[in-house]
Amino acid sequence: MNILMALLVGLLFGIGLIVSGMTNPAKVTGFLDLAGRWDPSLAFVMGGAIGVGLVAFRLAGKRSKSLLDQPMRLPTASMIDRRLVIGSLAFGVGWGLAGYCPGPALASLASGGAKPLIFTAAMLAGMAIFELVERKRG
Repeated sequence: MNILMALLVGLLFGIGLIVSGMTNPAKVTGFLDLAGRWDPSLAFVMGGAIGVGLVAFRLAGKRSKSLLDQPMRLPTASMIDRRLVIGSLAFGVGWGLAGYCPGPALASLASGGAKPLIFTAAMLAGMAIFELVERKRG
């Protein structure tokens, strides 16, 4: 049941990204181009997502188990540390250069283009390198 729900939620998220145009890298770079032809539509998508997230996390915080009767595991970290800042900067630079973040890149794989495939391969390579470094550290 958990796998089915993950699939359905992932499909809903992917469809939302496609419908909102967030799988189009030009939308993202247009949003980030404050000095040129700025496209504010991504701000509205983000605002809607933040609104849904606020309600969902507020409701989830009041529960001890999920709707699928699994224990709730909400984030507990509250410190802004060096790793968070560096990771955020790396994410932002990659997002700005490629026009993709992980969700839209995966949804864009269905289009069959080379750009989302290259981005996804680079993202997976970066994740693998991070895991190797973490294992050596710990």
